[in-house]
Amino acid sequence: MRIQKRRCSVNMTLRILLPLVMILSLILPTSPIKAEENKSSSVNLSILATTDVHANMMDYDYYSDKPTTEFGLARTAQLIEKHRRENPNTLLVDNGDLIQGNPLGEYAVKYEKNDIISGAKTHPIIEVMNSLHYDAGTLGNHEFNYGLEFLDGTIKGADYPIVNANVKTVSGENRYTPYVIKDKTVTDENGGKHQLKVGYIGFVPPQIMTWDKKNLEGRVQVEDIVESAKKTVPKMKAEGADIVIALAHSGIEKKAQSSGAENAVFDLATKVSGIDAIVSGHQHGLFPDAEYKGAAQFDVDKGTINGIPVVMSSSWGKYAGVIDLRLEKTDSAWHVEDAKGSIEPIAGNVNSENETVVNTVKKAHEGTLKYIREPVGQTKADINSFFAQVKDDPSIQIVTDAQKWYAENKMKDTEYKDLPILSAGAPFKAGGRNGSNYYTNISAGDLAIKNIGDLYLYDNTVQIVKLNGSEV
Repeated sequence: MRIQKRRCSVNMTLRILLPLVMILSLILPTSPIKAEENKSSSVNLSILATTDVHANMMDYDYYSDKPTTEFGLARTAQLIEKHRRENPNTLLVDNGDLIQGNPLGEYAVKYEKNDIISGAKTHPIIEVMNSLHYDAGTLGNHEFNYGLEFLDGTIKGADYPIVNANVKTVSGENRYTPYVIKDKTVTDENGGKHQLKVGYIGFVPPQIMTWDKKNLEGRVQVEDIVESAKKTVPKMKAEGADIVIALAHSGIEKKAQSSGAENAVFDLATKVSGIDAIVSGHQHGLFPDAEYKGAAQFDVDKGTINGIPVVMSSSWGKYAGVIDLRLEKTDSAWHVEDAKGSIEPIAGNVNSENETVVNTVKKAHEGTLKYIREPVGQTKADINSFFAQVKDDPSIQIVTDAQKWYAENKMKDTEYKDLPILSAGAPFKAGGRNGSNYYTNISAGDLAIKNIGDLYLYDNTVQIVKLNGSEV
């Protein structure tokens, strides 16, 4: 009798539990592990970019020989630190034209060249970049001004990869590391950790073969930027790059360009698949900017070209470029869900120097100050460029006179000695896009190296070209 009661109790329990089990089996996934794998993860990734810094590590105008609040990586670095605090998922890149452009760059070449070439000393500008923990960089056209040996020595000192894909040897091999893929640990919105494979690739204008012909002819060749990208970006994706960042020391035009173009960023964004973000430069301009409003495939509000986020952050550290990517991971693959490019000025946002930059470059800065103050001559009249755009100007005249003197001395013992010489000059410092203070203004009296440097900012090569009348 007891046995029958116990059986009735068991049967009753089974009749209650079985329907519940069947209902639960319809609601719950059959494989909890697989469901977790398919779960989507979101990561907000920021890419900070500098470009065309032109040796302006300090917030100091060496030509006027006084501090400035208008430019300098010592101030841009404050923006970098702010963004890193706000988002630990932050990358930092440089887009070239880094080691040339002011007396600090000249000081390194004049006094430390051999040690930099041999690797005995790290270029002081690279020391600053190392101290700020850059993730990657590329080469600008002015990196080639001091010759390949000096550039090789400069790259040797970098703790971060410096990439370039379109400068080749004469036999067609890459002269520099074309790209790298680096692991970046990122944190998603739920606090989960992920390994993101970030690919960096770099490009420089093919025109370096003309601008630095003396240093490069017979030693390297330069491939079209877009063609180089089309060959290389698929390799990066095949090797596992989750995202690809193009460091293009190249400007932005509003429409497609022909092969070999100097400013090819529009074409990179519209003709090359697989690029997720582009850092532009070279033109010393701004993007996003109202100048591009209404142009086909440009979205100025989002800072994109053909949907790809792009930034160009002026020059000399006046701005930081900021690319924000919202990444989604589904089925073990990352994709860009949303993207925005923007630029952030130091003006109005930064009120102090970055101590890391100041301390790192201190010795080179002090050496540069001593160098620029060396006397070289005198002038009996003021030399300024206030009206260089509209009338004869003393700051240009002295340059063209110097070029003419140089050419006459070079030609005096040649078959061309009797040819007339025309000397052309350009108003480098005449306000415009560089601001209302961007002028040469040298008072009558003693001249120092800083004054001579103020007359001609670039380490260019004087060329004597034979022309006929129609060519002139």
